[in-house]
Amino acid sequence: MGRRSRKRGLTATPTVPVRPRPAPAAPRARMGEAPKAPWSPFPLVELVVLIALVLIVAGFVTDGSRRAALLGCGFALVTLAGLELALREHFAGFRSHSTLLAGASAIAVDAPLYLATDAPQVVLLGLGACVFGLVLVVARNAFQRRSGGLGFRA
Repeated sequence: MGRRSRKRGLTATPTVPVRPRPAPAAPRARMGEAPKAPWSPFPLVELVVLIALVLIVAGFVTDGSRRAALLGCGFALVTLAGLELALREHFAGFRSHSTLLAGASAIAVDAPLYLATDAPQVVLLGLGACVFGLVLVVARNAFQRRSGGLGFRA
C-alpha cells in the first residue's frame, strides 16, 4: 500500500466553506451588434465628423473674423455627431451614456438661459444640477429596461 491510500489519524479535516461563484460578467457587445442608424449604408455621422475636423483645422490656421465662426461650427458639428451616436447606443441598450446625456441636457437648458437672461449663476447652477439629476435617473432607467436589467455596459 502506498502512502496516500493509508488512512490518516482520527483527526478531523477542517472543512472549507464553499463560496458561491460570482455570476459571469455580461458578455461584451461586439461591433456587429451595434445599433444601425436609420441611414445605415450611408456614413452620415462619419462625414459630419470629417467636415467638423476640416472646419476646426481651418479655424486654427485662419486669422481674422472668420476664425471664431469656423471653430464654433466645427465644435458644434462634432458635438452633435457624438450626441447622436450616444443617443442611438444608449436607447438601443448597447452602451450606457446616462451621464453624458444628462450633462448635455443640463448644458442645453442652462446655455440659452445664461445668454438670454440676467439670472444669477447660482440659480443657473441649481437649475442645471436639477436637470442633470432628473435626466440621469430617467436615462439610467431607460437603459436598464432596454438592456435587460444591466446598469451599465462597457
